[in-house]
Amino acid sequence: MSTYTIHPDIAKARTLPTDFYLGTAAFERSKESIFATAWHFLGHEGLVKENEQCHPFTLAPYLLDEPVMLTRKDKEIYCLPNVCTHRGNLLVKEPCKQTNLSCHYHGRQFELDGSFKSMPEFAGVDYFPEPSDSLGKLSLEKWGDWLFTNLQKEADFESYFGEMQKRLEWLPLDRFEPRPDLDKEYTVKANWALYCENYLEGFHIPFVHPELNSVLDFSNYTTELYRYSSLQLGLAKNKEDAFKLPKNSPDFGKQIAAFYFFVFPNLLFNFYPWGLSLNIVHPVSPELTRVTYLSYVYDESLREKGAGSGLEQVELEDQEVVEAVQRGIRSRFYGQGRYSVKREQGTHHFHRLIAEFMN
Repeated sequence: MSTYTIHPDIAKARTLPTDFYLGTAAFERSKESIFATAWHFLGHEGLVKENEQCHPFTLAPYLLDEPVMLTRKDKEIYCLPNVCTHRGNLLVKEPCKQTNLSCHYHGRQFELDGSFKSMPEFAGVDYFPEPSDSLGKLSLEKWGDWLFTNLQKEADFESYFGEMQKRLEWLPLDRFEPRPDLDKEYTVKANWALYCENYLEGFHIPFVHPELNSVLDFSNYTTELYRYSSLQLGLAKNKEDAFKLPKNSPDFGKQIAAFYFFVFPNLLFNFYPWGLSLNIVHPVSPELTRVTYLSYVYDESLREKGAGSGLEQVELEDQEVVEAVQRGIRSRFYGQGRYSVKREQGTHHFHRLIAEFMN
């Protein structure tokens, strides 16, 4: 089993070895080491806006394929496993409204908070029901109207999302409207980590993204590192392409075109003056990734202006270079690379987290 070591000093460090991106062993290991401990985005609270609504999800589709669901009971929202404790049948297959959860295999029923309710033909079963016959409650956190869950019972939300929440607490997130008509999914023929690495450095912008580079002040592009997240601050060349920041923003006085927040391992929060483009990176196989784009619009009139415009073109440019890297790292002439001390702090930070979790 490979051990991954990334030197903490970026000036001395070398990148991850290529076996991480190419081998099935590392990919399989990452399922439990990285993604089973990660925070997962569920969606907008409006999915279960009314009492007795239920909404199923698959966490980390293509990788963990973990079935869960949201339910609302007496104004309280719950995140529950979407599998019957009797024989593992799926309980909710599509969004619905019902007074309890009923398994259509053998009739076991649960309350909407996951507690066991009834089971036919079980007279005479010793020690029944036990606590394990109820559905276990998953961690559930809310930021604005967005909901997140984690498969670990004692998961730490603050260390992952706290810096982003504090930095953007002035944003009226309750006015960010989901826009499913703008949502997209892309298939990328590359390892998920290569896609994230590319996102985590602005180094490539002048070389890969001519239109984006024309609106961003690359000379003042900066990266800030936190425990399990990072921020790339993109400043605008033109004042009209920047946020109108209130005085209580820690960035007041700056011409910010975009806040690019990364939350380990695969959540990409791109805040623009028009709203949020949330990109979720889904590993499918060692050399295949699917990326979901979700849009939440605050000001429609700004959507095709500045750094937040032409996002599909930027995505296609990123895909082209990332797929070329995936092909290139198979070469016998490539092993590990070095980092730009000035421009690749985010990628170095990401690699150190991968090494920490994988080891």
